[in-house]
Amino acid sequence: MSKSRFRNLPVTARHDIYPAISPEPYFSGSSAAFHDKVILIVGASKGIGLSISSFYARAGAKLAIVSRSEESLAEAKDHIISEAGPRKPEVLTLAADAADSKAIEAAVLRVVEKFGGLDVVVANAGISSPWTKPFVENDAYNDWWKTLEVNLRGTYNVAHYTLPHLEKSKSGAFVAVTSTASQINASFASAYAVSKTAINRFIEYVSIEHPSVKSFALHPGTIKTETVIAVIPFWESIAIDTLQLPAATILKLTDGSGRFDWLSGRFVSANWDLEEVERDWKEDIVNKGMLVTRIIAD
Repeated sequence: MSKSRFRNLPVTARHDIYPAISPEPYFSGSSAAFHDKVILIVGASKGIGLSISSFYARAGAKLAIVSRSEESLAEAKDHIISEAGPRKPEVLTLAADAADSKAIEAAVLRVVEKFGGLDVVVANAGISSPWTKPFVENDAYNDWWKTLEVNLRGTYNVAHYTLPHLEKSKSGAFVAVTSTASQINASFASAYAVSKTAINRFIEYVSIEHPSVKSFALHPGTIKTETVIAVIPFWESIAIDTLQLPAATILKLTDGSGRFDWLSGRFVSANWDLEEVERDWKEDIVNKGMLVTRIIAD
């Protein structure tokens, strides 16, 4: 199996929470950035989505969590409330398939009816078939196109129905979970890589067409989740990041302070030390149009 490395930013590689993105100010109440903010997370019942949901709840937000299974949502809600301690967050659960346009439309309407609006949306639903054989040997729909449908169409559906509401928020933010798989060529990963590459490009258009909403295509790190174990044969050598890393990164990007708004419309990796990116690379990223999809000459 061939693997190629993408051209990374030469900053410190982070694999867990580090001081610059510490969520403690949000958790302790010394920062009220998320108090009573309405957060919608799609793909929230386990793994990365559940960790993100828990962090927002601990920061004082009102939550709406979406997944396909009502049973898994109930378990997720119990976990989130338990993790939040004395805050006792409001958590609305909604069973819906991200690839089902009507179901997502209904879910978003329900959230807005209950909470009155939206402030932050995280599109995290995603799937992948195992990276073990060429795409011509997989089922044309149930493997390849199904991955595109859930990952790309699911992200589009969430954006389509939430962006009009996010535009009404003073600190509206939209985060689509992508992957460094979009930046490399790994054998047998074409469906997943194509879907994530398309998400990166889609976020560029979200930023262009909805500039008042801060939008990010975030690589969450490579984490030992059920999906990673099931699909990547070499997962043990790369799955070294914690579930808390992307959760803390997303809080920092969406806290309404404006500090990292200049990254809107771009690919961002949770593995990058954001403080170093800001200090050493902000000028080039902004002035040279870096971290977007384009042809470059070496």
